[in-house]
Amino acid sequence: KMSLNDASFSFQPETSDALGFGFRCGFLGMLHMEIIQQRLEKEAAIDLIQTAPNVTYELLMSDGNIVRVDNPQEVPTSGGIKEFREPIVRVNFIVPAESIGTVMQLCEDRRGTYKTTEYLGPTRAQLCYELPLAEVIYDMHDRLKSITRGYGTMDYEIIGFRPADLVKVDILVKGERVDALATIMHRDMAERRGRNLCKRLKEEISKHQFEIPIQAAIGTRVIARETISALRKNVTAKCYGGDITRKRKLWAKQKEGKKRLKQFGQVEIPQKAFLSVLDVGDD
Repeated sequence: KMSLNDASFSFQPETSDALGFGFRCGFLGMLHMEIIQQRLEKEAAIDLIQTAPNVTYELLMSDGNIVRVDNPQEVPTSGGIKEFREPIVRVNFIVPAESIGTVMQLCEDRRGTYKTTEYLGPTRAQLCYELPLAEVIYDMHDRLKSITRGYGTMDYEIIGFRPADLVKVDILVKGERVDALATIMHRDMAERRGRNLCKRLKEEISKHQFEIPIQAAIGTRVIARETISALRKNVTAKCYGGDITRKRKLWAKQKEGKKRLKQFGQVEIPQKAFLSVLDVGDD
């Protein structure tokens, strides 16, 4: 019904190991995504778990075949990848003349390649850059509006795929890979963004009765880690004075219970955590 009313909205069924059955949806942008989500929640009374958007990558395999992947979980784990290729877009910015420097810095931070500058008058200029699509779809438009005080505009067109030094970064929560949090990013940014993502997840995931390790890993190599400490209860609060042996028994019993929970307990991951990959930045 939603796709019949909105021709720019597309979807296809998909299954996630972490989230179960769902749909992979296509949108015109972040605003379009938010509108569709709000309509589904209000009109259909559906509780949604929304993950971060992905772009399509090309993998050149060792046998010469080219494989397209729409999701990080589709990247082969057994190796055999000769080259990663990412979609590149040509972006035209029209910005106030006094904002040229900050816009150019924004593009440099997003791995942009400068092409041309054309002045459209004494107060406006057009900048042309080639940027990875993955660096554009998240928040490029919002950042542009912010640094140009609302006066900047942009449009882009896809010009093809180019080789890049990309890696798949997996997120492990309590030792288990959460495929919905996996991302593909440039190797130079992987450690920094992985560290920031672990910090964000630590803030978003509430404490449980057991300790929760959060790790970012490239293959089998862990590049960042944060730990959510366990909820603590004073089990000796009702022990007034008396033999220390009683308190030690209670502490030992609590420790054993937490150990059992850590082994079998499930971690609840909130909606905000799945979108935290959008806000990790490069700080």
